[in-house]
Amino acid sequence: MVWRVNAETAMLLGSGRALLMQIAHPMVAAGVADHSDFQADGFDRLWRTLDTVLTVAFGDTEHALAAADRVREIHRRVAGSRGGRTYSALDPDLSLWVHATLVDTALVTYRRYVGPLPSGDRERYYREMKRFAGAFGLPAETVPPDLAAFRRYLRETMATLRVTRDARRLAEGILAPPAPPTLAPARALLRASTAGLLPGELRGQFGLAWGPGRERAVRAGAAAIRRTLPVVPANIRLWPHAREAMTRLEPKSGW
Repeated sequence: MVWRVNAETAMLLGSGRALLMQIAHPMVAAGVADHSDFQADGFDRLWRTLDTVLTVAFGDTEHALAAADRVREIHRRVAGSRGGRTYSALDPDLSLWVHATLVDTALVTYRRYVGPLPSGDRERYYREMKRFAGAFGLPAETVPPDLAAFRRYLRETMATLRVTRDARRLAEGILAPPAPPTLAPARALLRASTAGLLPGELRGQFGLAWGPGRERAVRAGAAAIRRTLPVVPANIRLWPHAREAMTRLEPKSGW
């Protein structure tokens, strides 16, 4: 299920949602603000992050472990303090929240832009992603055991989030990253998708304008994408990492 869901290039439309949810946690926002620069290299940073995630999901054992090791090494250097509170990228609580945003966003984005998943498939995806979390060093005992427990964790954590000044500043680099004019339409699409997928309470905290007209427009666009996907060639619909992985397995299995 991780391959089936994460293979879709349409999942990129949820990337902004995941990032905004992550930095809605004050300590995650502090760490990103102190150790990253969304404003300077938004698209490059997004691609590096995406490439790492896809390599762990679809790469052979050697490449997947190497990619996870690089992330853990970078995270060892991400630590500091804000307002009397310390943060570390290796903190299991912060790591769990980041992981949770990726899992929840994947399920929400797939439903919106690709199609519905039966409850059994959603559960299977969640359980497979628990192994994914372990590859990045998240202790297994900190991850909710099943999808129902995960939903409770999401609700409880969402109630504690607060969009700080750091988060609002970082959000501009996520919603409007520097890009050449040729990428302006893609940037506009990502911004609209991010606002449309974001939970309403966080959308308000980030000050994103919304209303029935915008909602209808985003839903109509999503419906058009869902109708079009079945006829989109695999070299556009699926990430190169996924296509290469399937090639390695042929003819043992099909898509």
